[in-house]
Amino acid sequence: MKIGELAAEVGVTPKTVRYYESIGVLPEPEREPSGYRDYDAEAVERLRFVRDAQATGLTLAEISSVLELKDAGSRSCHHTTALLERHLNELDQQIDRLQEARAELVRLANRAQGLDPSACTDPNRCQVITGSD
Repeated sequence: MKIGELAAEVGVTPKTVRYYESIGVLPEPEREPSGYRDYDAEAVERLRFVRDAQATGLTLAEISSVLELKDAGSRSCHHTTALLERHLNELDQQIDRLQEARAELVRLANRAQGLDPSACTDPNRCQVITGSD
C-alpha cells in the first residue's frame, strides 16, 4: 500500500509516516520501480503500536527503545512497564503540584472577596495577589 493509504488506515498523516521513517521508528519500506513507497501489513501494525504507545504518554525515543528490543528478538514487557511506571510517577507529581496550585488560587480568590477595591492604590501591584493577609 502507498503512504497515503497507510496513513489513512492508522489515522495519521503521510507527513507523520515520513517523519517516523526519518527517525527510525518505522523502517523505510521497499520502493516500487516508480519510486513510491510500498508498505505491508507489518507497517500498519507497527504504526498502530507507535500511535497507541504515544497515547499512553511514551515519547518517540521511549517507543524507539521498546521497538529496538522487539527488533532484536527480546521481550520488552519489563522495559515497557518501567517506562510506564516512571510516567505514572511523574504524572502523580504533576497532579500534586496542580492540587497545590489550585489550593493557592482558591485561597487568593477567597481572600479577594474580602478586599476593598478602593484600597488598591499601588500602581504596580494588585492587592489580590500581593497584598498581605
